[in-house]
Amino acid sequence: MKNSRSYLRRSPSDKAIDAAVYAILIFVLAVSVYPLYLAVVLSFNEGVDAQLGGIYFWPRKFTLKNYEKFFTDFSWLKAMAVTLSRTVLGTTLTVLFTSFVAYGLSHRNLLGRRLYMKLFIFAMYFSGGVIPYYAVLRTLGLLDTFWVYIVPSLLNLFYVLVAISFFQGIPEELQEAARVDGAGELRIFFSVILPVAKPLLATIAIFISVQHWNSWYDSAFFVKNQDLMTLAYRMMAVLKKSDLNQVTQASAAAASAVRVTPMSVQLAAMVIATMPVVVVYPFFQKYIISGVTIGSVKG
Repeated sequence: MKNSRSYLRRSPSDKAIDAAVYAILIFVLAVSVYPLYLAVVLSFNEGVDAQLGGIYFWPRKFTLKNYEKFFTDFSWLKAMAVTLSRTVLGTTLTVLFTSFVAYGLSHRNLLGRRLYMKLFIFAMYFSGGVIPYYAVLRTLGLLDTFWVYIVPSLLNLFYVLVAISFFQGIPEELQEAARVDGAGELRIFFSVILPVAKPLLATIAIFISVQHWNSWYDSAFFVKNQDLMTLAYRMMAVLKKSDLNQVTQASAAAASAVRVTPMSVQLAAMVIATMPVVVVYPFFQKYIISGVTIGSVKG
């Protein structure tokens, strides 16, 4: 009680420090959020008008043409469908394979466990490079296919190590009780281990899904089929267009009274691509915090 009273009677210097800390935090928040806010504002503004500049807090010429162009442009829709498909399928399979391998390696009496762990740690720190990786993908017949997005990411070594630590923290009595009831290892894994590991699975799922959703590297180097390009690659391709090309297309758009430019459509695509992560993340936040914490301290 005495400590609480002394805390309430803070000195002016303490209050000044607190005020400075809050001011810095507010500034950092504003600097972090404003670029996204400006992208949303520009996505609702006429593209040709936005090129004139001077837009900071709200649209100068409000329009929905940018989003209309996005949802009527079949190439954008195909890219979004590919991204959504790879995110859902890739996240599901990666979580399953990663947790399955980690569960096996969490058993200390597993034959060859030390060798597997050394190989995993070595593979985490050393890579063969792009050319050997490309050769492996070509040998497996994955180049220029949808599966080049899925198969190479089925096993994430970092999350395997985190999951091993998590699984080793689960009481062995749960598994022994299931074995007494006649359950096999697969039944134990799916019926006992996975329900207990929800925080871990949610943690892995959210990070893997964000990686799939934002990935453009594999589309740029391992895919030539335009029907398999991802949304992130399409947005990057728009950004890489020359200024002269953008000005030419903007002038053509202005002449036809469409008032839409490639950049304005790209901003609309950016907002659409960002919204799922912004909406989904708060629902997984409590699982992410608990999953990372438990996985990092138990072992």
